[in-house]
Amino acid sequence: MTNSSSSIAAVPRAVLFDAYGTLFDVYSVGQLAEELFPGHGLALSVLWRDKQIEYTRLVTTSNHGAHYQPFSALTRAALVYAIKKISTGAYSTAATGQFDINLEADFKARHGEQVERLLAQYQHLSAFPENLAVLRELKGRGIPTGILSNGDAPMLHAAVQSAGFAGLLDHVISVDPIRLYKTDPQAYALGEQATGFKAEQIVFVSSNAWDALGATWYGYQTLWVNRYQLPFEELGTQPTRVGGSLRAVLEFFPA
Repeated sequence: MTNSSSSIAAVPRAVLFDAYGTLFDVYSVGQLAEELFPGHGLALSVLWRDKQIEYTRLVTTSNHGAHYQPFSALTRAALVYAIKKISTGAYSTAATGQFDINLEADFKARHGEQVERLLAQYQHLSAFPENLAVLRELKGRGIPTGILSNGDAPMLHAAVQSAGFAGLLDHVISVDPIRLYKTDPQAYALGEQATGFKAEQIVFVSSNAWDALGATWYGYQTLWVNRYQLPFEELGTQPTRVGGSLRAVLEFFPA
């Protein structure tokens, strides 16, 4: 693990975790995706995730949020897009330049069940193997913990229950009530409001570099969990710390 800032603003008092990609493995749907779309499972799961995040940015930044949809709706929309894209143009409207209701009906007939199965699987994403022990350790040390996520409340509670994290998180915070997704500052402000601590007293943990960057800009102490040995964002700011697994958060709170 590396320190990337010369000083820490305050002694950390609480931890907030990103959910998707940090506590829950968004690519654990890949096995089912491969079963349903042989030869395309990995590509589908990656495209699904990328489009999901792209949609959160579109609806947050366009027309002052007038096009907001809950994360569950964006997750569905992103999955439909991904399936259409890997279907080699079968559902393209390029020829007419407009929405074709017949193509949409054909898509639902061919892929409706697959969509529902993948969305059901998304409610039960696998947790990374070290996470349960880390949450238990933080609980044992008396550290307040929580999730601060783009996910809407039903999605988050289903994932928490499925992973066996119930009782280990003091807060499960969704951006849905403010209708703005991370990295909007108002989304990160929800963590301060829920915990009662200032941002510099909170460690925000994310495996998503863009999220760790946004939280750092907001004022949190940050841990970027770099599971896949990727470069960090090249925008002139680094997270407070970098670690290879969630266990790195424990170093903020000596036993």
